[in-house]
Amino acid sequence: MSEQQFPTSLGTSTADEIRLLGENLTEDLMGKVGFGELAFWLVTLQRPTPSQVRVFEAVLVALADHGFTPTAIAARLTFLSAPDSLQGALAAGLLGGGSRFLGVTEDCGQYLHAVLEGQSALPTDEAAWDALAVEAVRRTRARGAYVPGLGHPVHKVLDPRTPRMIAIAEEEGLKGPHLTLFEAIGRTHEQVLGRRLPLNGAGVCGAALADLGLPVELLRGFALLARAAGLLGQLAEEARRPIGMDAYLTIDRNAVYVDPTEQP
Repeated sequence: MSEQQFPTSLGTSTADEIRLLGENLTEDLMGKVGFGELAFWLVTLQRPTPSQVRVFEAVLVALADHGFTPTAIAARLTFLSAPDSLQGALAAGLLGGGSRFLGVTEDCGQYLHAVLEGQSALPTDEAAWDALAVEAVRRTRARGAYVPGLGHPVHKVLDPRTPRMIAIAEEEGLKGPHLTLFEAIGRTHEQVLGRRLPLNGAGVCGAALADLGLPVELLRGFALLARAAGLLGQLAEEARRPIGMDAYLTIDRNAVYVDPTEQP
């Protein structure tokens, strides 16, 4: 009777060697391959070009941290209450970020991908891209849904990450149909929605990742990968200069109890 096998092309270990992506981890990868390159390689099983690495790592930097956000506060407060359970603090921030904020990266990439998949041929000039964008936004509004990647609570006029990400993709020759459609939506959505909204950084990162050919169903994972670095920074700062207790006390002291029987 043959021994049962579980084939994997990623990696495995023996008593004296660790293999990853067909390479010797300690000899061929450590100290020679950057983390962004490795993450890309693990998902696609293709070693990225320097241009792909630059765009991919630009996304990781863009999504790493965005200030003292609710997810950062959640991580800090969890760390405050259980400093010996770092994984709990990270999970508090990652779960919140993945559900609402960083989900935009995946939602936008999937949205653009779905629009493009429905085309027998891609537009060949800006006017045709604009027409496609208007039609996509119109269909989205008709079903009462939001266009992912539009709007930002802080950067209400321009998210500074958006033009920079597009410029980097252009410099590396990797601005593809997803970014092009995203730009067209930015130019035209006001015709349908009646107001102008910024193209946000989470959305442009989703478009850039999709143009790199990464699986759209995994785009949220890349956003979470980036945010984990930011949360580690928040927790390191909390350890150096605690502000979690002040945030907690401010919230707790301003909470006003309301009799539930008096609720409408």
